Amino acid sequence: MYEYKFPDIGEGITEGTLLSWLVQEGDTVKEGQDLAEVETDKVTTHIPSAASGTVFRLHVKEGDILEVGKVFITIDDGSDEKKSPAATENAPAPAIDPDTQKTEPLPDLDDEEEEEVAGVVGELVAGKGIIPPSEEGRAEKPRETKKKKALATPVARKMAKDLGVDINEITGTGPGGRVMKEDIRAFSHDDKASAKDQPETASEPKKRSDGERREAVSRIRQTIAQKMTESQQKLVHTTSMEEIDVSALFAFREKHKTRVDDDIKLTYLPFILKAIVLGLKEFPVFNSHYDEENREIVYKDAYHIGIATDTERGLMVPVLFDADQKSILELAKEMEEMAEKARENTLTLEQLRGGTFSITNYGSIGGTFGTPIINYPESAILGVGRIQEKPVVRDGRIVIGHLLPLSLSYDHRIIDGAGGVRLIRFIEEALSDPEMLLLRS
Repeated sequence: MYEYKFPDIGEGITEGTLLSWLVQEGDTVKEGQDLAEVETDKVTTHIPSAASGTVFRLHVKEGDILEVGKVFITIDDGSDEKKSPAATENAPAPAIDPDTQKTEPLPDLDDEEEEEVAGVVGELVAGKGIIPPSEEGRAEKPRETKKKKALATPVARKMAKDLGVDINEITGTGPGGRVMKEDIRAFSHDDKASAKDQPETASEPKKRSDGERREAVSRIRQTIAQKMTESQQKLVHTTSMEEIDVSALFAFREKHKTRVDDDIKLTYLPFILKAIVLGLKEFPVFNSHYDEENREIVYKDAYHIGIATDTERGLMVPVLFDADQKSILELAKEMEEMAEKARENTLTLEQLRGGTFSITNYGSIGGTFGTPIINYPESAILGVGRIQEKPVVRDGRIVIGHLLPLSLSYDHRIIDGAGGVRLIRFIEEALSDPEMLLLRS
């Protein structure tokens, strides 16, 4: 028997939530075959089998918490003794490195099927050298007769739950018998139509609504809540807000946005990012963090900028590495690619860590000012609002200008209010002359 323990996938992750089993007791599995879909603090991924054999026992249920190092499935690999990765080759099983995750290209799917599989980030690669399976003494176990669980994604399962139908009763029409959303809608409609035909009985009391609806919080949302709480508890937040005149930048972008490649969307954000990098070089304390234990300010030589991205699963902050070494067009293209990966849930752990400063652009959805929460342990974050036309005084005359709202939050333990104002004014000066900004970058 092979007792498979939930593997360590790195980045300090100690547990995950079992979203769905991809096998059942009695199924025959091969080494490397996906066993379960698991959601961790940062990614959703598949856990591959480390042995070949027959599924003997599933130790946890869908929705339960998996702890690293705890047995979650037992596979009958033909051996007489129970064994685990710790017993194989008299050495502990190596942890699965999250950086070896790969995102396999998906087959061409229609819109419905594509939506169904969008929640899967990638697959963990199971090396054959970790736990070699044994075929000796393998005995066929009689397969228990039990209701087969439907093949469906967490999105489909949630939809079925919300509609109050048993997804295991639905015949799937998708690839491999996968239950699609249309299958669930059709089943729910038929079920309601059948219920209408049943005569009401006087003995059945009418259900009273209590005016509440409860929804389980996803692991991603739990992580966001924990990070926000940690930031508020460990940092002393203060926010400086200013409107800066970016009329020259507006005109510069209007002139050049049609001259760049069609696959690059030239927004204002790459210019703002370039100005921030120059500002961080001028005021390096904003590109640092406070080491409380040693009472030291740790300055960063690299400029890795986290870009807060709104997704259906929650807020993600992919990191744009070495921003000081890239051109405006390179930054524009990379930011667009990162945002797309965040929305499609195909980011790796490596792309979500190592930031030194963050930007949140709520102006893209119509926001103006805010009080951004610092991405701990960083020391600052810049909130960017939407550019608006407003009257400004220029050379003694009232004219229409393009004003950009900025909200700079920073750790008041190591940065004074005057420092926050100076950085915003530096950004304003850099954006007031885009051509000089390019020369200085």
